[in-house]
Amino acid sequence: MTTTIPTLREAIAEAGNAGTAIGHFNISDSQGFWGVVNGARAVGVPVIIGVSEGERDFIGIRQVAAMVRSVREELNYPVYLNADHTYSFERVKEVIDAGYDAVIFDGAKLSFEENARITKQCVDYARSVNPEIIVEAELGYIGSGSKVLDAVPEGVSFDNLTTNEEAKRFVEETGIDLFAPAVGNIHGMLRNAPEPRLNIERVREIRQASGVPLVLHGGSGTSDEDFVSAIKAGISVVHINTEIRVAYQQALKAFFVEHPDETAPYKFGKPGVDAMTAVIERRLRLFSGKL
Repeated sequence: MTTTIPTLREAIAEAGNAGTAIGHFNISDSQGFWGVVNGARAVGVPVIIGVSEGERDFIGIRQVAAMVRSVREELNYPVYLNADHTYSFERVKEVIDAGYDAVIFDGAKLSFEENARITKQCVDYARSVNPEIIVEAELGYIGSGSKVLDAVPEGVSFDNLTTNEEAKRFVEETGIDLFAPAVGNIHGMLRNAPEPRLNIERVREIRQASGVPLVLHGGSGTSDEDFVSAIKAGISVVHINTEIRVAYQQALKAFFVEHPDETAPYKFGKPGVDAMTAVIERRLRLFSGKL
């Protein structure tokens, strides 16, 4: 008997009620895609595949949607697609029309008023097309890009975290489904320094004030302790990208040291997929409490 797959909205609500979080992993190609799917199936939990503007332009806006849909239908598995870090209403509209499960409008660099205005426009359009589409927005700048960094990204200040009052007002004015605050997190991973610690109490306060599930961006490099505490405090979705990119890169470097003349992508790509799968499985076990 085939089990009905929950909508992403239902899956996020179930995670929140269980005190767990859904992992969100970015991809750029089919190798990353199978790394995420294989890792999630090994743990037996829902998973979100993310594609930023650059990633989805590379892999294909509708093509990645077709890949996710085909696996969801063929394997009857809860894998969802999110348009990560989208910077204009036009590009939000594009992915809503392409049938994505979720989209993030990233107006973190804009004024509060302009961020809220465009976010509300995105929410209204999504509701008019399909009320099940999840719309997320951000408040508080945490850097951009998934890279290994030598220093905290320029413009990021740990003295200027998202406040409870800002979160509450922003959610009320926009009607978003998910909220991504700045709570000590940064995009990317620091090369030679400890990752900044999350402000867990601020996470808890914002979750209560905003009334919607929270998303932790820039999860790569965060300690297991902070992840567990943040999830208990109200984080329902955790984004990981740099960690799996590094694992993929290192696996390919090691492969070519041993096989310098190999030219077949499906051969040198396999250790990269396996390396990503291992990282994703480990993170999903932590987020879901299935250690």
